[in-house]
Amino acid sequence: MEEDKRAEFRRALREIKNLPTLPGIVLKLSKMAEDPDTTTEQMGKVISKDHILAAKLLKLVNSAFYGFPQRISSLNSAIILLGFSVIKSLIISASIFEVMESQDIELWEHSLGSAVVCSVLAKRLGVKDPEEVSTAGLIHDIGKVAIKMELPREYERITELARSRQISRIEAEREILGLDHAEVGGWLARSWNLPNKLVEPIATHHDPRQAKEEQLAASIVHFGDVMIRGLGYGHAGDIWVPPLDNRAWRMLELTPNDLDLVLEEVEEKLWDVKGFSLEIQANLEGNAGAPPSPV
Repeated sequence: MEEDKRAEFRRALREIKNLPTLPGIVLKLSKMAEDPDTTTEQMGKVISKDHILAAKLLKLVNSAFYGFPQRISSLNSAIILLGFSVIKSLIISASIFEVMESQDIELWEHSLGSAVVCSVLAKRLGVKDPEEVSTAGLIHDIGKVAIKMELPREYERITELARSRQISRIEAEREILGLDHAEVGGWLARSWNLPNKLVEPIATHHDPRQAKEEQLAASIVHFGDVMIRGLGYGHAGDIWVPPLDNRAWRMLELTPNDLDLVLEEVEEKLWDVKGFSLEIQANLEGNAGAPPSPV
């Protein structure tokens, strides 16, 4: 493909116009977070002004992939338990996945499933702030949404090429666009000023060796993507299960017994997440325009 055409695609995806803009609330919260005197109560009040967003946030926090033993019914509790970085990325997720829920439920389910695996693994491996890793799993394929919304014609060409040539979607993306959804997702995450613990796993989830500072988090998200694809939970627009990176596998240091326990826990949580996903679909089909339940 001509280099100028690829440059045109790159420019279009860097200057995305069709995805929902980030809510003003995120920018306001970013400024509040920089002020050391800001309290969680003040943040909670700002979020609670958007009732629909607050409701979605609480639903996400109470879903299976975070796995808190107690039900979280207040925004203040959610902020204290998850921290600002995760809350901010969940607000972004709630905004972006509004598009994904209505347009690509299989990709949404794949993303939820990936978040489940990331949560289970991060906790088992004793990762600091495991919620950040599971959130990275939740939004790791955001680049696919960007391509679909910004370059719909090329998105269809990618789908057709992957199907006709029996190649992976990421190979088709590179052939048609000269880039892939992981790279695009990294751009988006950086433009939203997300922390590196989220940016690197998103940008490198197909090749965690490229991560410079967050190789463990990137390896977990990579493994989560591969494992959930192998389980057939949502397909992310791609029927092929990507190969597992050997270095990522070694970094996780999982024994066969560990793997059995992880799989058992993941499958149990997926039942809960499936119910969460079905509830979202029901809301979309039956309550268009109506605000969701607050908890």
